[in-house]
Parts: sequence; C-alpha cells; structure tokens
Amino acid sequence: MKYNNRPVTIILPLVIALSLLAGVFIGSRMPGGTENQPLLLKPRADKFTRILEIVESRYVDTVDRNALIEEAIPLMLHNLDPHSVYIPARELTAMNEPLQGNFDGIGVSFNMLTDTVFIINTIPGGPSDKVGVMAGDKIIYINDSLVAGTGIPDESIIGMLKGPRGTEVTIKILRKGVDDLIDFTIERDKIPIYSVDVSYMIDETTGFIQISRFSMTTYEEFTEAITKLKKLGMNKLILDLRGNVGGVMEPAVRIADDFLDEGKLIVYTEGRNSPREEWRSTARGRFLTGELVVLVDEWSASASEIVAGAIQDNDRGTLIGRRTFGKGLVQEPVMFNDGSAMRLTIARYYTPTGRSIQKPYDNGYEEYYQDLNERFHRGEHRAADSIRFADSLRFVTAGGKVVYGGGGIMPDMFIPADTTGMSIYFMKVRNAGLIYRFALQYTDSNRETLNSFGEIKKLKQYLDNQDLLNSFIAYASENGVPADMAGIKISEDIINIQIKAYIARNILDNDGFYPIWQELDKTLNVAIDHISNQ
Repeated sequence: MKYNNRPVTIILPLVIALSLLAGVFIGSRMPGGTENQPLLLKPRADKFTRILEIVESRYVDTVDRNALIEEAIPLMLHNLDPHSVYIPARELTAMNEPLQGNFDGIGVSFNMLTDTVFIINTIPGGPSDKVGVMAGDKIIYINDSLVAGTGIPDESIIGMLKGPRGTEVTIKILRKGVDDLIDFTIERDKIPIYSVDVSYMIDETTGFIQISRFSMTTYEEFTEAITKLKKLGMNKLILDLRGNVGGVMEPAVRIADDFLDEGKLIVYTEGRNSPREEWRSTARGRFLTGELVVLVDEWSASASEIVAGAIQDNDRGTLIGRRTFGKGLVQEPVMFNDGSAMRLTIARYYTPTGRSIQKPYDNGYEEYYQDLNERFHRGEHRAADSIRFADSLRFVTAGGKVVYGGGGIMPDMFIPADTTGMSIYFMKVRNAGLIYRFALQYTDSNRETLNSFGEIKKLKQYLDNQDLLNSFIAYASENGVPADMAGIKISEDIINIQIKAYIARNILDNDGFYPIWQELDKTLNVAIDHISNQ
C-alpha cells in the first residue's frame, strides 16, 4: 500500500490487493440492468475427464481426484490471461468481503505492539464499542487462549475474532490504570469495510475524497462524502484514486456519472461472446460544473481506470500523477456447487474515445506483473519523456486532447515520485517500523490529553508544540538505530510529519491522518495549486 506501517485491521482483510487486481467485476446484476445468472459446471466426457479416469484406475499410488482438479484449474486459467482466476471454497468468503463492503466480526483495528494485541480503535456503534472496549486496550486472552507474548500471527488473531454474525467471542483485556484483567463477551455483527478512506475540506472551497477500492457500498459512501463537502462550501474537488486497484464496475460507472452531463459515454464493453454494451451518463449528476482533479498512479487499476478514462476522454477534469496500471479486462463470476468460484475474463472495456487501456500480456503472467518494475528501471517514475506510446494507439477527445491506449492511462500532468527527505537513517527507522511504533507508544502514554482535542486543527496545534523529533531520536537509539545527525538533518521534516500523522490517526482515525500527511504529498500539493489557479 501507499503508506507504511499501517495497523493490522480486521476491517481490512489481508487479501484485498490480490483479490481486487483480479479485475473489474460484473456482479450479480449488470449496471445496465441485465440479470447475470451464475453459470453452472456441467460434466462432459472429454480428454481432461478421461485422463483423470486413467490416472485414478492405473496410477501406481492412490490419488485424490479432487486435489488433482484443484491443482489443474488454476494452471489452465493462468494460461488465458492474468486476471482469470479460480478461487477455492475456503478462500471465497475472504475474497468477496472487500467487494461486498462488509464482513462479520467484532469491529476493532489492532496492531501487534511488542507481541501484544493493541487495539488502535473501535468502530463507533460496533459490537466492541457497545460493550465498552476502548482504544488502548490490550487483548490478553481470546476464548481462554493466551494470545499475548506467544508470537501468534496476525492472521490467526483475525481468524479468532471474526466469525458468523450472532456468535459470541470472549476476550480478556488489560487496561491502563486497572489492576485486573477485564472480561468482555462480544456478539459478532456485520462490520462495514469502508472504501472511501477520507473526505475533508482542504480549504474553504476545495474538497478532497480518497477512494481505496470499489465495492458494492462505494457509491453510497461517495454520495455521503460529496453531500457533506458541498454543505461545507465545496465547489472544487480533488478525487484521489491512487493505489485503488479496482473492484466492482457498477459504483465506478455511477461515480463517473455524477461528474458528466446527461448522455455522455462513460465506458463500453465488448468480447467475442459478449456484444457491445454501453453505459452513458444520466441526468442525476451531483457535481457537473465545479473544477475537478483526479489523482492516479501506477497502482490505479481496473474500475479506477474506468473513472479516470471517462473524466479524461470527456474533457471533464484534469488527471494528475503517473501512468495507471493498465487493466482493461472484465470478469464474470462463475459459481460451482462445492462453494468454489471462477472469475473468467469475458470482455474488454473501452474508454469513451474507443481506446483499450489493457497492457499486453502475450509474454506471460510473470512479465505482465514485472511491468511496474520495468517502468521503474526505465525511469518512468522520474520523467514523463521515458514513456513511449505507439502512434497506432493515438486517440483524440472531443476537446482536441491527444490520449493513448494500450498500457494504462497517461495523466494530463505527470508528477515524478518524490524522494525528498530520504536518507539512510530514515530508511532504517522506517523499515524497522520505529516511526509507527513510537507514535503508538506516545499515543498510549498521552491518550487522555490527546483525546481532549476533538478536531484535527486543535490536535495538530498541540503536536506542533511538542518536541517529538528528539524524543523519537532517543527512542530509535534505544531500539537499535543510533542517531545519525547528517541523516536526521536530511529527513527531520518527513519524520516529524509522519509521527504527527500517525498519532493523529490513533486519535481521530483517517480524519486526523490525511490532513497532516498532506504536507508530504507532492502530487496532492501540485493538484491543490492547479485547482486553485483555475
């Protein structure tokens, strides 16, 4: 992800990046209204079935037919394209959670601080919040199993806390200032997985919304965010799709619709067995005239590229950042009777000018995913002129803008990766997780004071007056990274800002984190300057 050392959270399953990069999904109902019934696998006597029969009857040792099939299917799909995937039954629920926008659990975010489950925050109104679990609590036992100081992996903790809605889990927590462990019995419930990470006003007229993925709840979250910001005076918007690897197609189409006049083409899909289908904007647009900037980078993929392509091709706003991933394939879910599933590529999607932004995958899976590394080695992260597009892939928008297909979406304004403030000292403390751990420890030691600030402006003013940097230098030295004054001088600003941002997140969640982290975000600051001058 974009930010290092973020807390482990059972709100955000670990499989998100891999599952969403599997593609743009057409779910149980197509955005255009067509019912999309699950496909069923029908047995047939073919070579594959015959081979299985021969192996079962004649192989030297006993074989497990089902295990052979489970191994063979992924290899077969692997040779089609990089985004057609098979999902075993045991993995399907976890893969679908980010797309559905919820899961069943107790509603806490946690970090394994010094081998102890340290609760960062609880979901307001969630199961843990209702029974009195608090940020700063440390979970010692889960269902009578000791989990503190045992080296138990994060995934195992998540598995113990998650479970079907209505079932119960018992935890024993250690709370600062309380001598004995406190027992809580928590009834699991539906927990939202938010895809709109944050929405806030950058200044009196400019709003900021960041979307991390596209799930079935994304459009409702986006609508709530844009309504809130317009009430606060927003007439300019920066939409951040950096790091957004995609997901469900429908909310992406609906969000693009909110920016476009009625009748504009948003996207169309077409495949060998899938006739062309178009999605056009309606009359319901919520933000049709205000200045719009969309931020993208090399991890903006699939559904996020649909939004970016629709905005760019309709000359509606300005794209700022770096070339997107280049994922223009559409997957259809196929369900099997044993609870497993396949997501099969059935079509390509095309932006309004008619360009496919899918990058080539003719040379195999490994080379396909090595493309981002190759971009880095070619210098694409540093200079726009290192990027080459074939003239045959040249398209022109109605407003006369030249755009290209065949390998992601090139933004209108290229911003190189920012290496300001990097030093060996910074890399050591960052890679050791010391910045985040220091912020967590500082928060725990000063929680009562920090909680007294109900808004980011007051909290930031307080943190600006604390000597956080020197306290951190001493902390890092105690934890194996001695002071390096030359490196500290280079990196002091970035370290100080990151510490304050992480502390603010521990108190105010993302509403505290992003307004402080904004100081380090070169791309966002260019976008702010650009939109302010329009």
